[in-house]
Amino acid sequence: MDRLKALIESRGFELAITWLIVINAVTLGLETLPGLAARWGGLLHLIDHLLLAVFVVELLTKVAIYRLQFFRDPWRVFDFIVVGISLLPSSGPLSILRALRVLRILRLVSIIPSMRRVVGGLFRALPSMGSIFLLLLLVFYVFSVMATKLYSASFPEMFGNIAASAFTLFQVMTLEGWAGDVVRPVMERHPHAWMFFLPFILATSFTVLNLFIGIIVSAMESEHEAAMETSREEMQEDQAEILREIRELRREIADLRRHGQG
Repeated sequence: MDRLKALIESRGFELAITWLIVINAVTLGLETLPGLAARWGGLLHLIDHLLLAVFVVELLTKVAIYRLQFFRDPWRVFDFIVVGISLLPSSGPLSILRALRVLRILRLVSIIPSMRRVVGGLFRALPSMGSIFLLLLLVFYVFSVMATKLYSASFPEMFGNIAASAFTLFQVMTLEGWAGDVVRPVMERHPHAWMFFLPFILATSFTVLNLFIGIIVSAMESEHEAAMETSREEMQEDQAEILREIRELRREIADLRRHGQG
C-alpha cells in the first residue's frame, strides 16, 4: 500500500493524468464536429469510455489509500463529483447531465498547483467581493429607478421599467456600444442626459469594478505568499532533517574513532 501511495503521489503519475485529461478534452471537442463524429464517433466514444475507466480506477485507488482522509481534501471531493457526473446514465431524466461530462477538463485545476492557487485566491476574495457586489446592486437600483423615471416615456424599450433600465445600464457599464447605441440616441431628445450617464460610468466602470479587480489581486498575492510560506517551512524542515542526520553521522564517526584508538 505504501508503494501504491508513493506511485499515486508521484510527479510522473500526476503528469500522466494531466495528459489523459487533455486528451479527453480534445476527444470531447471532436465529438461536437458533425463530420468527424459521423466518421470516427465510435472510436471517440471508445476513447472517452477508456479514459473514464482510468479516472474511476484512479479515484477508487485514492479512496482505498486515504479512506476517510480522501473526503477531507476539497480537491479530491471535486474530482470525485466531476467523475461521478460522467457515470450518470445516457438516457432517462438524468441524461441532460451527461453534457456535464466536459467538466472533467476542470480536473486540471486540481492537478496544476498554480491553477489551484488562482482558484484559492478567488475563493478567499469572495467575502470582500460580496460587500462590493451589494454596493454595485445598490448603485444599479438607484440609477435604474432614476433612468426609468427620466427616459421611459421617450425610450420604452431601453428604460420602460426597472428591469429594462438595469439591463441597459449594464450594457453602459461594460462600455459595449454605450455611446452609439444608448447615450447618443438619448441625448438627441434629452441633451443633458450626459449628466446622468457620466456619473454612472464613473461610479461603476471606473470605481466599483476596479475595486473588484483590486480585491482579487490582493487575494491572489495573499494566496501566493501563503504558498511561499508553506514552501519555506517545508524547506526549513528538510534542512533541519539534513542537519540532524549530519550530527548523527559525526557522532558515529567520533564513536568509531574512539573505538579505534581504544
